[in-house]
Amino acid sequence: MKDLAIISLGCPKNAADSERLGGVLAAAGFHLVAAPDEAEIVVVNTCGFLQAAVEEGIQVILELEGLKQSGVIKKIAVVGCMLNRYGDELKAEFPTVDYWARSEDWGALLREMGHDGPEPRGCLRADLSGTPWTRYLKISEGCNSQCSYCAIPGIRGRLRSRSVADIIEEAHALVAEGARELCLVGQELSIYGQDLFGRPSLPMLLDELEKELPKGLWLRLFYLHPSLVDAKFLERVANSPLILPWLDIPIQHVDDGILRAMRRPPVEKHIRELFRTGREINPDFAFRTTLMVGFPGETRAQFDKLLDFVEEIGFDRLGAFPYSPEDGTPAASFPDQIPEEEKTSRYNELMELQQEVSVARQARFVGRTLDVLIDAVDEETGERIGRSFRDAPEIDGEVAVSGAESAEPGDMIRVKITGSSEYDLSGEMIHE
Repeated sequence: MKDLAIISLGCPKNAADSERLGGVLAAAGFHLVAAPDEAEIVVVNTCGFLQAAVEEGIQVILELEGLKQSGVIKKIAVVGCMLNRYGDELKAEFPTVDYWARSEDWGALLREMGHDGPEPRGCLRADLSGTPWTRYLKISEGCNSQCSYCAIPGIRGRLRSRSVADIIEEAHALVAEGARELCLVGQELSIYGQDLFGRPSLPMLLDELEKELPKGLWLRLFYLHPSLVDAKFLERVANSPLILPWLDIPIQHVDDGILRAMRRPPVEKHIRELFRTGREINPDFAFRTTLMVGFPGETRAQFDKLLDFVEEIGFDRLGAFPYSPEDGTPAASFPDQIPEEEKTSRYNELMELQQEVSVARQARFVGRTLDVLIDAVDEETGERIGRSFRDAPEIDGEVAVSGAESAEPGDMIRVKITGSSEYDLSGEMIHE
């Protein structure tokens, strides 16, 4: 039995892939270890979405080559999106890599590694996160959108939804392993089922999950396309016993001219009404979005409109990135490319505004009581560190809890919020 470590790069969708890969490898007879320097074989599951992610992947491969040259590890495997995107070019660049496999082609990886039996099947997952109470559940792969800036369709292909039965089976397995929070992910969650049922069917899937899963579980929804989220869906989430009133809805921009250039639906009016309606339904509705600044041709007036919109809506959480011209995408050859220094300046201006917005949203919760899922213990202070419904794992804020010595990671506790900062909250455990 060979010791094997997996390094997972990129987004939560990749993390779910890595756990599936880990389950397949374990079932095939490999022994999973946590640290690369404890392994004979190290597998790196790469991300190829942005050039920054590609550069990170290259750096990790170089570091593994160093470990191999020094005899710490024996074999290197590179899998995932970078191979999907760059293929032969990547193989030529790194001849010392021993095994290669495209995203989800774990059977090919097993064959390269000398496994002569059938590929293990079934609901196979390995918890690589060390947090069994929070798990990612991928419901689909690929994307049918053709956004002009995005390389994902070329890397991952068109939409491929998993069956409802498969998703429910995996959800049950994750809960049996201790999951208290399931984060549903896909390239574009809201279009789930279009290929299976002829129409987007996410609400139907959510109905089935609610029937099957235990009360008290948190369901968190990532990556919803704004054009497919309406008032009915918001009401459905707000009234759900399991789905958190936290939605990740990447809008990228609010100006219709920029949205057209991005090849996204020009739905400024709908986007504005969407978030206003959500806050009318529930003022505490936590909205996360992603915005792009410095897209080719973005004028100062269009950027100012985006700033005004962010201030108007008051997003609980906001991620942003300067536009990056990606190989093979139409936008890379658009005229009127924005200089790098201007993109950076706009990004900084946007995030400074969001910091002010976040301060105001955070302060609303001081004096109130929230359920908090504990993730860790601060070794210096003894405080428990957790998250409320407003906080997605690893990307959002935290809640520092005092007086919670009896709470362990994975516990759900009641906390009275006593303080707030730009992104985090603090409070005291309520002993009932």
